[in-house]
Amino acid sequence: MIRWNTDQVDLREGLARWGEALSADHVTLDEQAAFSPDKWKLVQKTGVLALPFDEEYGGLGQSLLTTMYVLEGLGEHCRDAGLNFSVTTSLASTGVPLDAFGTAEQKERYLPLVCSGEAIGAHAITEAEGGSDAMAMTTRAVRDGDSFVLSGAKTFVSNGPVADVFVVYARTRPDGGALGVTAFLVDRDTPGLTTGKPLKKMGLRTSPLCELYFDECRVPASRVLGRVGGGFIVLDHVMKREILFSFIVNVGEMQHRLERCVDYARTRQSFGKPIGSYQAIANKIVDTKIGLETARKWLYDTGERLAAGENVTTDLAIAKLVTSRSNLDSSLAAVQIFGGHGYMSEYGLEQDVRNAVGGTIYSGTNEIQYTRIASMLGLDK
Repeated sequence: MIRWNTDQVDLREGLARWGEALSADHVTLDEQAAFSPDKWKLVQKTGVLALPFDEEYGGLGQSLLTTMYVLEGLGEHCRDAGLNFSVTTSLASTGVPLDAFGTAEQKERYLPLVCSGEAIGAHAITEAEGGSDAMAMTTRAVRDGDSFVLSGAKTFVSNGPVADVFVVYARTRPDGGALGVTAFLVDRDTPGLTTGKPLKKMGLRTSPLCELYFDECRVPASRVLGRVGGGFIVLDHVMKREILFSFIVNVGEMQHRLERCVDYARTRQSFGKPIGSYQAIANKIVDTKIGLETARKWLYDTGERLAAGENVTTDLAIAKLVTSRSNLDSSLAAVQIFGGHGYMSEYGLEQDVRNAVGGTIYSGTNEIQYTRIASMLGLDK
């Protein structure tokens, strides 16, 4: 069990005071599928975007576990799940790889903007035909003097419609396998880069996503992130943090949902007594508690092991599976506990269900996680 110190608790409580403002009008914004620039300005004021980065670039210099702890607080206090998702996307997609692989010039140019939130980050990995199979990417980057020319398309780019800088993964060697992919920093206004219209989606609607098109998009060689052919090393580093960051936010969301259900079950009367006194309802709440604590433990234990430099391939897959399933189960249970009220949009619980479904798909589908765990057990031999 991690015992958080005073400084860590103060950081989380400092974020909590922004919860009401960040949550304002979240049901309406979800219905409109609207990213709120005003909400993003509030996010900038919280300092959450600066948590894990070096102080010399405007960061707060916090550890992986402290960052997770504060992000859990974001999930607990901010009801706008799409906004939360955009926060973790910008942190993980752009800030994390810059911090780990960026040159001095790249860090000086981009990290202060990412830390302050002045620049919103996104990464472009997925392609229409590849889905979770990143190895199937066909977007190409061909060297031409001091530049690379990118051609192709990406889809499901979270933050894409509002991002200022993209980390784009493209093939620099068609037959190079994992060693044939390179990561590039691409500014939004780069000639040859076109962002598509926001795509309509089931949940997380306030976090916009779109397709990207690269038509002879010329990127300076100085914008290679890491080394040429090292894109999958960058991607692996990023995805580990993406899972920990985005799913610990889900833990915070589950904590808030559990508290709502407990309060409702204690006060809602049916047949002359609180509905929480009925075993059918109590069991749903207990299952929610078990799922929440199991997810929390898996994520923090995995974070500790990752910070210690251990191999967490299996741990991450399990943590992602446990959390995404628990989040979906608890959201469905909450709708059932609230009954007709839970089914109404104004309560925000049906929105929770739609948001939770996304967790079974993004960051590698749950089916991919099962395959990864089976592979680590040697079942593919």
